Amino acid sequence: MKKIYTIGFTKKTAQEFFSLLDEHKVTKLVDVRLNNTSQLAAFSKFPDIAFFLEKILGITYYHDAEFAPTADILQRYKKKEIDWTQYETEFNRLMEKRDIFKHIKHEYPTVDGLCLLCSEPLPDKCHRRLAAELFAKVYQPEIVHL
Repeated sequence: MKKIYTIGFTKKTAQEFFSLLDEHKVTKLVDVRLNNTSQLAAFSKFPDIAFFLEKILGITYYHDAEFAPTADILQRYKKKEIDWTQYETEFNRLMEKRDIFKHIKHEYPTVDGLCLLCSEPLPDKCHRRLAAELFAKVYQPEIVHL
């Protein structure tokens, strides 16, 4: 069965992070963060993450902001102006507006070895889970959260 992976870097050491990717034979890491250059991102800050992935594991890095929320949606959620249910609704509306299924089919002809990266340690309230669910509607893979 096909699998798509997701991973958050927060609360993981670099060793834990890269070991998980290696263990699950990830070949392409798709960064779905809105901002991939934050100083708070530690080892997952671009361009460092792309270098580490390639040099350590031979993994291709790709930043795909089509799967990122808008700054407005993200800020309103962080400021607790909207709850997670509202965030999900707005995020999914945004994905529909971006014609995300067409984007998935065009940019990702397969999900084999694909892992979605974001910052949250757990997937339950992270948009990488929502993005993985969109991939699942196209390719019906098993979603595995690392």
